[in-house]
Amino acid sequence: MTAKLDAIGLVVTDLGVAVTFYQHMGLDFGNQVDPEGHGHAEADLGGGMRLMLDTLEGIHAFDPAYRPASGDPHASLAFRCPGPAGVDELFATLIRSGATAHREPWDAFWGQRYAQLRDPDGNGVDLYAQL
Repeated sequence: MTAKLDAIGLVVTDLGVAVTFYQHMGLDFGNQVDPEGHGHAEADLGGGMRLMLDTLEGIHAFDPAYRPASGDPHASLAFRCPGPAGVDELFATLIRSGATAHREPWDAFWGQRYAQLRDPDGNGVDLYAQL
């Protein structure tokens, strides 16, 4: 039997804030977010992959002992932008939308315009484009 990676899940504090934040990067969570009221939303990432957002309350419904990690994120979601100016523009939009800057946009030695943020829940988000 072979397993297939199907989804990436993030635990969030406020589902509405998280959905709005990731919509700035073009993710579509459908017309009705969390229709069943379980604190869960999904966006199709293409290629059979999904991004799942779950509230802490939703996680506690089946895992009462769950505690969010603290400190720096151990992973990040990386979003390719259409060009270097797109990195700067999206970075500014995300800061206004509740993100915090980790590293402001810079021209990286590996040939990309790159920026690092933390989403409103502290998850890592990277933005990049070829120079």
